[in-house]
Amino acid sequence: MAKADYYDLLGVSKSADEKEIKSAFRKLAMQYHPDRNPGDDAAEHKFKEINEAYEVLKDADKRAAYDRFGHAAFDQSGGFGPGGGFGNDFSSSMSDIFDDLFGEFMGGRRGGGRGGRQRGADLRYNMEITLEEAFHGKTAQIRVPTSVTCETCSGSGAKAGTKPVTCRTCGGAGKIRASQGFFTIERTCPTCQGRGETIEDPCEKCGGSGRVTQERTLSVNIPAGVEDGTRIRLSGEGEAGVRGGPAGDLYIFLSLKPHEFFQRDGADIFCRVPLSMTQAALGGQFEVPTLDGEKQRVKVPEGTQTGKQFRLKGKGMPVLRSSHFGDMYIQVVVETPRNLSRRQRELLEEFDKVSSEQTNPESTGFFSRVKDFFDSFGD
Repeated sequence: MAKADYYDLLGVSKSADEKEIKSAFRKLAMQYHPDRNPGDDAAEHKFKEINEAYEVLKDADKRAAYDRFGHAAFDQSGGFGPGGGFGNDFSSSMSDIFDDLFGEFMGGRRGGGRGGRQRGADLRYNMEITLEEAFHGKTAQIRVPTSVTCETCSGSGAKAGTKPVTCRTCGGAGKIRASQGFFTIERTCPTCQGRGETIEDPCEKCGGSGRVTQERTLSVNIPAGVEDGTRIRLSGEGEAGVRGGPAGDLYIFLSLKPHEFFQRDGADIFCRVPLSMTQAALGGQFEVPTLDGEKQRVKVPEGTQTGKQFRLKGKGMPVLRSSHFGDMYIQVVVETPRNLSRRQRELLEEFDKVSSEQTNPESTGFFSRVKDFFDSFGD
């Protein structure tokens, strides 16, 4: 039976460059790999064919010979027999897609090297603080339950007077070779979990892990001006590493409690202040608290309306790691009287009778325009 054309097998043209050929091969190899098609003889045969084609076309000299003489150029080479078998360079071609097909067995799942000194996990601690604490900054004490290095075995995991021994399964390599289809792959050693060593006499206190659970008290410095969601990193204060490995980090995530009076927007502070109708109309003054513990007097001019905003410069939040401060904004809301007594109602009715266009210019102007709007429909 005549062999299929190598270019047709890979689905590329004869002018395809090395990159196109490699890309086509990777795609087809992953599609027809025996592990993805168990028991499928046709897929297995196709896999052999595309590997054979790639082995020739990826090599400039072999490709030139194939372009000139076709399959006859390799009939006596011993590299590829009539049955489409693998040549001596099979492992070379397969290494191009090895990571794509078997990434799950490599890299991230391996142990932390000989001795298993793996880095400890990072930890997260959520802390809620007040707006005043964010304004002034503070030093907080927190208690964190975590894994720490076992003092009895100094983190080795081995009983006092003993030490870890070389893994007999992998010989200390941390990985073993296993047959996978038509070739061999490396996997993490199941006996030592990639560490290369095992413990025959584990420490009685930690059970061989080299770590014990313990609650620690740590001091956290919170700088002035921190915002909601700020993350503080404490290097090396996370979970202890495995068998003497480096510790992870501890991350403090800050959140701000809602405040009774203030709302924060970056470095600026906003305070909503309700005013009585008479105070807004006649004018006056009032005092508001500030985050630095002082009182600030605000003057209200006659005829102040809802939405009026007063700015107190430099009375906002400190800007993190600087000498600057934001501003504080007082937002006025005029309160309409409720639960009126008979006398109060009489006074307001009397006031309404003597009110003029100048007294309520906005409402008078608005309803005047509304009247003109409706009148325009009658024309």
